[in-house]
Amino acid sequence: MNVLNAIKTRRSIGKVKSDEIPKELIEQIIDAGTWAPNRYLTQPWRFFVIAGDGRKALSRVMEDIALDMGVSADTEEGKKKLEKEKSKPFRAPIIIAVAAEVTENEKVIRLEELGAVYAAVQNMLLAAHELGLAAYWKTGKACYHVKMKEFFGLKEKDEVLALIYLGYPDMEKHGAVRKPSSELTKWITTDN
Repeated sequence: MNVLNAIKTRRSIGKVKSDEIPKELIEQIIDAGTWAPNRYLTQPWRFFVIAGDGRKALSRVMEDIALDMGVSADTEEGKKKLEKEKSKPFRAPIIIAVAAEVTENEKVIRLEELGAVYAAVQNMLLAAHELGLAAYWKTGKACYHVKMKEFFGLKEKDEVLALIYLGYPDMEKHGAVRKPSSELTKWITTDN
């Protein structure tokens, strides 16, 4: 598959089979992330593979974060919300959390470190697509919560930027529509 075709045909696929994914494929996906561009070659990305019973630990963290964010365990609505949060890690057999460990160097700009990690995530999504796997990039307020950082042993300055749910697809890909790039591009060709 050529890269332009991969970019245009990759889709987020949220429904996956529970089949085990070979470790070699997971390692190839992570390796693809490490080839993203990064200023000063800081390599700010960190990867956490959550599988098997490790998903139970993430489930507890997601429940704790929901409670911390005001979800009440005393109401029917709150109980449903908590169950939904707790079940999220079991949507896929593998979750790869991708975090930015921001380099402590006065030359390094934090925003560029985050951008490098976002580029790593895109590489990983394209690699999963090439390998025939479904991937779904999730974030949300819980990703940026202090308890999520603590779960992964990150410092305050660091950020969890993606939870990539990974598995073999169990649904058809949907088409996507994008605005033509010509509508989004301004060419600057004169010195005015």
